[in-house]
Amino acid sequence: MAETGASPLPSAPPAHTPLSRAEHFVWLTARVLEQRRFAYHFLGGAADPVETALAAYRNEDEGYGHALEPDLRGPVSQPLHTAHALRVLDSIGRCGGQRVEHVCRYLTSVSTPDGALPAIHPSQRGYPAAPFVPVVDDPPSDLLATGPVVGLLHRNEVWHAWLFRATDFCWQAVESLENSHPYEVEAAVAFLDSAPDRARAEAAADRLGRLVRERRLAVLDPDRPEAYPVAPGYAPGEHHFPYDFARTPDSLARAWFTDEEMARALDFLAAEQQEDGGWPVRWRQWAPGTALECRPMVTLEALRTLRAYGRPIG
Repeated sequence: MAETGASPLPSAPPAHTPLSRAEHFVWLTARVLEQRRFAYHFLGGAADPVETALAAYRNEDEGYGHALEPDLRGPVSQPLHTAHALRVLDSIGRCGGQRVEHVCRYLTSVSTPDGALPAIHPSQRGYPAAPFVPVVDDPPSDLLATGPVVGLLHRNEVWHAWLFRATDFCWQAVESLENSHPYEVEAAVAFLDSAPDRARAEAAADRLGRLVRERRLAVLDPDRPEAYPVAPGYAPGEHHFPYDFARTPDSLARAWFTDEEMARALDFLAAEQQEDGGWPVRWRQWAPGTALECRPMVTLEALRTLRAYGRPIG
């Protein structure tokens, strides 16, 4: 029996909709964090339980670890875990204040000599990690790790000394991209969508969009995926689609694709929901536990993308 004054439980969506099927999948398979996020985004749940669940992954150094990003196991803080934490905080409107000030201290402590973030900090050595994220002793700065973090901090009007050199690194890296791959382009978009210099961001995005189309980095015809190359090192069939670059209609990357191309991609995304209610993971799966943990995360993103574009989910 509920206590007097207790908050009501989130209400469930109507049965047999994409959302209800996804909800069943999330309650069946997801970590507590993804369950709380699902409740927040789709069932009218509160933000506090999301932040409480996320706090379990925070370390004393103010970074995040404990396999928050499932492809990196072990307790140690890593830039990729911390970027994931910032995305969660941003999605619930909590990416600011003292908690983010503390995160910036962690980012400063693990930065490379040029002020940016490595993909994997050497502290990961000795703990399990995906074979496609090798651990090296002196890792270089990485746009994949730095771009999304810098973008999120600018998006939330966070100002910290760490941001100045990291922002300069992102501009240099984005404006020099030539032989890129889809995940790197996604990281560039995450930076450009919130970079303060909007004219410069629009110019850089326009150049990137031409690169994406020229190199066929996005599948524009889902019925013919074999016509689009898979980047070296990616899993077989690890294609990327217009919605992977433009997660929302207001992304700069949305201008890269016609309305028809985006509609076909969103039709494909909606049809990708599996019989169990979840969406599939397209990148390389290297351990059973990581595959189980990643699918609810992918499912949340698919639902949020479809809703952002006005697609009915239930």
